Amino acid sequence: MKHFINPNDVDSVEELVQLGLELKADPLKFQHLGRNLTMGLVFFNSSLRTRVSTQKAALNLGMNVIVMNVGSDSWQLEFEDGVIMDQGKAEHVKEAAAVLGQYCDVIGVRAFAGLTDRDEDYKEIVLESFRRYAGVPIVNLESATRHPCQSLADLITIEELKKKERPKVVLTWVPHFKPLPQAVANSFAEWVLKTDYEFVIANPEGYDLAPEIRKDALVMHDQAEAFKGADFIYAKNWSSYEHYGQVLTQDRSWAITEERMALTDDAFFMHCLPVRRGLKVADAVIDGPHSAVIQQAGNRVWSVQAAIKKILEARG
Repeated sequence: MKHFINPNDVDSVEELVQLGLELKADPLKFQHLGRNLTMGLVFFNSSLRTRVSTQKAALNLGMNVIVMNVGSDSWQLEFEDGVIMDQGKAEHVKEAAAVLGQYCDVIGVRAFAGLTDRDEDYKEIVLESFRRYAGVPIVNLESATRHPCQSLADLITIEELKKKERPKVVLTWVPHFKPLPQAVANSFAEWVLKTDYEFVIANPEGYDLAPEIRKDALVMHDQAEAFKGADFIYAKNWSSYEHYGQVLTQDRSWAITEERMALTDDAFFMHCLPVRRGLKVADAVIDGPHSAVIQQAGNRVWSVQAAIKKILEARG
């Protein structure tokens, strides 16, 4: 595996999930793979779980880790070709990525969507620029449209907790007061569609994910109906794809409550975190015995460690 950008970079999603579980059981088993190698982590946006879990994963594999926050630790970067750089951005990504590739053997990049221009966001300009110019493997630590490290951790969590071979998994929109990217929802849908789980997406009218993302997944606009018989409820807000970046509704009836969870088959509650309690989910649900959010967050280490291991092995 040369890069870890989306599930298309992975030969077998099932194999990668199993590798994550193997690493969780023996975290230092492959510590020799990264000895004398360096992983650079480039953050254009804030992070808690992604930053710390990736650092720990790289250290578990014997790597050195360098973390850089773009803007505060470095120059602001320009991504447009042919531009006359007489404004605030002092360095072009062509040089910056290439230089970082001289210092680092693997680079992780995190950059969110702007949510103003759908075409620009879905081109993944930041991530693709690093892939093009760095000359080393790139790990997607959340981009404008995807978050594969999170999604792989989600699948590891489902595999650990599932009570039946083919669980029903529901990805549901929940309310939020400001527009959020589609990255986590997009990515979760892409990865689940690589499994044989029964998969349903529940969202209000106007919030359907991109056709190329949701593919043939069952989309329901009635959350209560979608929850019936579910084994896992994955809650996440996202802004509209069709009316790009807009908040079309703040319907609080889509929040996850005990009453709504009672419609399921004792489903586990999942969320990528951070989560706004009381707005997206009731305390009784996230603090309850079927909340998987802490286990899910813990599995972030093993998901990214599995991806980095595959990349290091491919380097030879």
